[in-house]
Amino acid sequence: MNQYLLLLHLFATFAMTGIIWFVQLIEYPLMHRSQGEAFRSYHAAYTKRMGFLVGPLMLLELATGVALSLLPVPGLPVLTLWIGLMLILLIWAATALLSIPCHHRLRHGYDSVTHRQLVATNWIRTAAWTLRSLLLITIINLAP
Repeated sequence: MNQYLLLLHLFATFAMTGIIWFVQLIEYPLMHRSQGEAFRSYHAAYTKRMGFLVGPLMLLELATGVALSLLPVPGLPVLTLWIGLMLILLIWAATALLSIPCHHRLRHGYDSVTHRQLVATNWIRTAAWTLRSLLLITIINLAP
């Protein structure tokens, strides 16, 4: 059963890693190309659709990360699982404290200072998800 948790966890983490790199390198840098009402409309659609995509994946990653930390697969390094869980909590904190407030400000219209802050602080989540993927690759290689 724990191996299925690990597979679900891998899926959620690898999916989020791919999404965050797409957002960081393509989506966020292109936001400035839309202005005025077009930006507000675009941003509302973007945040709604992105929420439907990443919300369930982030919840799945959190739930399976907690479960794997408490009920680890035999033979896997428990410390690595706990480090991964700490990175999940860092991602959630960065999302709640940095990304969401930026998006709340941007929903009123494009602002270059807020946009730069969003791009800059999103590197925290990008790095954390990348590290999580690397940790999980290590865990997979150690799995019995």
